[in-house]
Amino acid sequence: MENNFAGPPADHPSGQHPDYHLPAGLRTPVRPDAFARPDDEKIAAISGHFRAIMQELGLDLTDDSLAGTPQRVAKMFVQEWFKGLNPEHRPEVRLFENRYQYQQLLVERDITLFSCCEHHFVPIIGKAHVAYLPGQHVVGLSKLNRVVQYYARRPQVQERLTRQVAEHLRQSLGTDDVAVLIEADHLCVMSRGVNDTSSSTITSEYGGRFLEDKDLRNEFLRQIGK
Repeated sequence: MENNFAGPPADHPSGQHPDYHLPAGLRTPVRPDAFARPDDEKIAAISGHFRAIMQELGLDLTDDSLAGTPQRVAKMFVQEWFKGLNPEHRPEVRLFENRYQYQQLLVERDITLFSCCEHHFVPIIGKAHVAYLPGQHVVGLSKLNRVVQYYARRPQVQERLTRQVAEHLRQSLGTDDVAVLIEADHLCVMSRGVNDTSSSTITSEYGGRFLEDKDLRNEFLRQIGK
């Protein structure tokens, strides 16, 4: 059994939203024409814009240390930091029959999380912990990591990211028995504004039995060290 969000209905307009499968309030804000241009054109355009920013800051782009920076930043934005905006990178979540009838809590903890604050475009760095209760099917463990990374690699707010991951897993696994907890440091808090380097942000989303059963929820928190 697979649930790969293979595509929208046949009459769905071109320029589809990358998060068409999520409720409207959980979709990352993108324009309808967000994917009309190929990556190489976006990189070329962003490189030019970033060059202009550097010039406005008074930097000398003839210096050999700075000359290639606009192109490097543009490639980083399109191919690394924000690649999760492109639905072509949505992970395939393949399910396997639960022949061994494992019915207990399954936790994938300490998933590396690197994202970017959509308010200031500076990094969000942290960890995600996800869990679910298997039914007739289980999922390959690496897919849990890939779902987290897909939604993290875009301009984000942590609250939306937490709920996007949880909703994607609910749909993929066909169960509401999903838990997601994210703890992260926000460089917009640490490196500007209040300049607080000691605080961190924790968000969580519980569904199904995790919401109803306090003991199950506490077991999840115990297993991730909370």
